[in-house]
Order: sequence, then C-alpha cells, then structure tokens
Amino acid sequence: MADPMTEIDELLRSLGFSAGDNAVHTTDKSSEQRPAGDHSSEQGTLLAERHSSSGMDPLAAFPQDITRQPIIKSKLETPREEIAKRTNGRFVPIASDSLEEAGLHFTELSDLLMKSLALRGIESGYNIARAVGMKFPVVEGVLRQLKTDRLVSYRNSATGGDYLYELTDQGRERARILSEQNSYLGTAPVPLTQYVESVQAQSIEGRKPPLASIRAAFGDLQVEDRLVSNLGRAIHSGRGMFLYGPAGNGKTSLAERITKSFGDTIWIPRAITAAGEIIRLFDPNRHKLAATSPVDQEVVDGRWVQIERPTIIAGGELRMENLEVTYIRRTGVGEAPLQMKANCGTLLIDDFGRQRMSIDELLNRWIVPLEERFDYLHLESGRSIQVPFDELIIFSTNLQPKDLVDEAFLRRIPYKIEVQNPTESEFRSLFRTVADQGGFECSVEMIEYTIDVHYRRAGRTFRFCHPRDLLRQIENSCSLHERAKIVTQAEIDEAVANYFAIMCDDHSA
Repeated sequence: MADPMTEIDELLRSLGFSAGDNAVHTTDKSSEQRPAGDHSSEQGTLLAERHSSSGMDPLAAFPQDITRQPIIKSKLETPREEIAKRTNGRFVPIASDSLEEAGLHFTELSDLLMKSLALRGIESGYNIARAVGMKFPVVEGVLRQLKTDRLVSYRNSATGGDYLYELTDQGRERARILSEQNSYLGTAPVPLTQYVESVQAQSIEGRKPPLASIRAAFGDLQVEDRLVSNLGRAIHSGRGMFLYGPAGNGKTSLAERITKSFGDTIWIPRAITAAGEIIRLFDPNRHKLAATSPVDQEVVDGRWVQIERPTIIAGGELRMENLEVTYIRRTGVGEAPLQMKANCGTLLIDDFGRQRMSIDELLNRWIVPLEERFDYLHLESGRSIQVPFDELIIFSTNLQPKDLVDEAFLRRIPYKIEVQNPTESEFRSLFRTVADQGGFECSVEMIEYTIDVHYRRAGRTFRFCHPRDLLRQIENSCSLHERAKIVTQAEIDEAVANYFAIMCDDHSA
C-alpha cells in the first residue's frame, strides 16, 4: 500500500500548496520527542497511521471538501526580531504554533474545547480558537482528533477552510462530566513555568526610574523635595517601605502613585495551570487594561492580557485567606491571592495594624517571601507551588512602625518614611492649587482668613487633606443653593463647622 502521507502531500501539491503549508503538521514522530498526550504537531501522522492500519482510506480522516477549501496557514507574520524592536526588547507573549509551545497537554485543551462547545452549541472552529486564545490551526488539530474519537462532529462547512462544530451525544456526556469536575471556561491557561518566566522578565527589581519620572508620578500632589527623594530611594530598592504619620496627609495617595513611576505596562495570563489546577490571575476589578499595544494583536498569545503595572490595595478587611488561593465552591477553579495579583507592581497594606488578622499572623506569613522573593501557595489538592513574590510592598499606618512590629521584621522593610504635616506655606500653596483646579473664585484674603481664624487661633494642625475636603463642602453648598463657586467667609465658617464638628475638642485633627 502506498505511503498515506505521500498521498496527502501529493493532494496538497495538486492544490498549489507545499507540504509545509499543511495546517495539520506531518512531521515524523521519530524525529522529535513530544510530551505525553500532545498530539497537536503530529496529528496528520497519527490519523494516517490509524486509518492505514485499519485498511481505511487515509484521506477519510480529513474533511471531504478539502479540495474546495484553502488551508489556513500557521505562520508568524511579524518576525520576532521586529516585535522586539517595536517593544524595546520588552516581554511580549507570542502566539504558539503548537501545544508544545503553549505548554499544554492535549487533554487540557480538548477538555476546554468540549466545555466551550457544550455552552455554545454550534460554533465555527475560528470562533472557538478565539474564545480559548489559541491559534486556529492548533485548535483545528485538536478538533479533528475529537471528531475521530466521535466526540465532535462537523455540522457544516464555513468560510476560509473552517467548519461548524458541535458535540455528539457522547461528547455532550463527556463535557457534562468535565464541567462537574472543573467548570472553568475562557482562554486556555498558561503553565506556571511560563508565568514565572514572564515575572522574571518584567520584574520591578533592578528597575531604576529616573527622578524626573518619580516627580511626574506625584505631579498632581503637593510633595516636598525631601519626601520625593526618600520615596525615590525606596522605589529604587524594589523591596518595600513603611509610610507612617498622622492621618489625612496623603499616605494612601502617595502609595497609589508610586507604581506610575515605573511608567510601563506588563503582560499577565488570564489564568494559569499548576499541578493540574486552574487559577484565575487577571482580575478586572483590580487590574487596569493598557490603553494601547505596540504589537499587532494577531501575533500576541490570546491567553495573555496587557495591563498597567498593578497597584493592589488591601485595607482593614484583609484576612489570612486573602493571601492564599481561594476556591469558588463546587467549580474547581482557584482565585489568585492578592500578593500574586500584585506581582511586577505594588502591594499596599493600608491602615496597617487594623486588619482582621493579627499582626503576628501577617508577619509570620511574609517573613520568607520578603527575604527570598518567592512564596508558597497551598492548592485544593493539598499540593504546594512556588510562585514569585515580586512587588514593592508598602505598609501605610498612622502608628509608629516600632510600636507595631519587632526589629527582625523592620530589617526586612528597609525604608521607613514619615509623611509629615504640611507647613503653613505648603498649606497655603495647596489651598490655592486645589481652588484653582476646582474652578473656585478664591481670593488671597480668604485663604489667609482660613489660616488665621481656623488654624492659628484655633490651634488646629494643618493636614494635606483639609483644603480638598473643605472646598468640597463649599462646592456642595454652592450647588445646593445654585450659587456661583465663590469662597466667602460665611462659606468657610460653615464648612469648618461641619467638617471639624466631632473633632472640635482635639485641635490636632
């Protein structure tokens, strides 16, 4: 009997295609070792051998109207060198041409495809590929194997050499069982090893933003040079800092802007797979999508998403379970902990010392990650995985750090930066800036009146938040009474009375 692969190649050549253009690769199995269960790049050989040994026509495994449909090629249209040039050598996840490149086993993708088809009913191969974030030829090879296994059938042909697919009865039963075990639907997960490599490539450690970039990050705040310099040193360390001082002086606002000083974006997987489990990483409530990308989306791995470097904030609601993989009940899907979502960015523990977990619990949990720059997470199966702990961690507190933690932990947070109250001059300048930005008509006399009457005579301490908060009170009053936004003595007196009502006995507020 003639070599079945020769027959296939001859058919392709008669249609004007070279053998290398075949969407289903036909490389010799003996020439390359593949992971167990990975049938993607040798699908043509497997199908041909199966039908050859059974005496069937080897072409029967392929769509019957192959002579009328063009083969969709799997080629990287933009060279990797060009992509590196466009992105200044930054990490960019390139779409994989095979399951092996994607780091997935055959069953990991085939199970996801069957669950996707169970939800969609009838769908084209191209749309299925887009839904799972993989190249169409890779998905097509898996769908053909599922058809051979009588789990999927062709409903009809579609444009561009594609087909409409649907599950068979056997496939629907299989998808039901799979969904009961793990209900994950979405893009195919990225293996943990590839995620670790991406964090290493995009790490904040070693990044030294210039002083100008650091100043620009705080451009909308009134920050003195001394504080900018101290913050800059901590940012260059890439390790962590305590921000401490009286409430109302912008510690949280400073922490939120620190990440901006790095000035670029990163790529993260929507989900990762580790030890046979799927963990969601991308969180639309905490991660902000990048506005634009320098790379054509067609060449980017659809399993990844480009975001601004993250700033993850945890306040008094923080609990120990937030620092571990959490599982949605009866779904088999895990949610990445906060510190993992903060990788390559900033993790802010706001109002440190007032969490629902004890300080000792938190410190003991993070002693090793802060020292070694990696963390251990426990999975539902009982296994543990090692993941990067690559973030600038900031503890913001109104208390003195030495009153909260012991010396051993303080050594692991190299910078303790006090955010002090503004001077009278800084307060005056800030009041003017906030008034101008808010569209208020505010004379110099009204600012001096505020300082003299409600601060000097009252013995009240200046806070950075006061100009903003007092002017908001005036704005609300003007809006209610349909008056122009003019700052008057009466408006100031009323705003101060409302704002400091419960703090009138403590003029340090």
